[in-house]
Amino acid sequence: MEYDIDYDPTSPKQANEILREHGIRAQKRLGQNFLVDRNILDKIVRAADIGTEDPTLEIGAGLGGLTLALAAVSPAVTAIEIDMHLEPILRHIPEQHPNVRLVYGDFLRLDIPALCDAAFGDRQGVVVANIPYYITTPILEKLLENKARIRRIVLLVQHEFALRMVAKHDTDDYGAMSIFVQYNARVELIGTVPKTVFLPSPDVSSAIIALTPVVPGTVAVDDEARFFHIVRSSFAQRRKTLLNALLRAPASFNLGFTMEDRVGVEALLAAAGIDGARRGETLSLEEFARLANTPVPTQKIASMIDT
Repeated sequence: MEYDIDYDPTSPKQANEILREHGIRAQKRLGQNFLVDRNILDKIVRAADIGTEDPTLEIGAGLGGLTLALAAVSPAVTAIEIDMHLEPILRHIPEQHPNVRLVYGDFLRLDIPALCDAAFGDRQGVVVANIPYYITTPILEKLLENKARIRRIVLLVQHEFALRMVAKHDTDDYGAMSIFVQYNARVELIGTVPKTVFLPSPDVSSAIIALTPVVPGTVAVDDEARFFHIVRSSFAQRRKTLLNALLRAPASFNLGFTMEDRVGVEALLAAAGIDGARRGETLSLEEFARLANTPVPTQKIASMIDT
């Protein structure tokens, strides 16, 4: 695609020049690493699978490269940018592309349901973002909390974080984040991205990850709060067996387990068909769901205590 603003934001040379012209430097505190590679931008847009009627929300407009690429395929693009210093660079985009609306603010402080209403109207939308590494988790949580409004999410994240998102059970990268993401969406690792395509270059490689949200979830869960409390408890101390990890679950989780209730937890695990000597990282998403859905067999507990 051709860019009809005053500079090409996918050109490292031109991006450097426009930053110098405006006296702007990438701010480390905001995790700014501007993507300046057209091939990678095109790969992100293709992964987003944006249809002719799909409104799009971009988190982090940066220098406008991804914004322009989205504007070429989406009927309506709402681009969020936290850094007002970039406004002189970005202001020309909506002037020349009326389907683009710029919103300056911190995504994590915005009213996300209201933002989705404004960006998507009565449709589901697509979210695309080059996320600062240090706030990847809270942004992802915000998006998946509102997954009913979103058809697809494509994120550029730290490669290590992407591996955690797609990790399978019984692997080193598998953890509570893996289960949280894989419960809420079907996840696909699109590809890795080298450090050299950013300005400035980050210390680590990145990856493109695509999520297709699933409502209510990819497995049947009777009580989501209980499900995630069990998951978090199981990974809180990875070296502990599942039995001991559940016994040490925080009282605020209201699981009904205490260090004095070992018999009860053993009965629950037995009823779910799960060996309490296993560790949390060996359980699949489906096994965690089965455990969370299993009621404590009170009659069995009583008989065990009597003996």
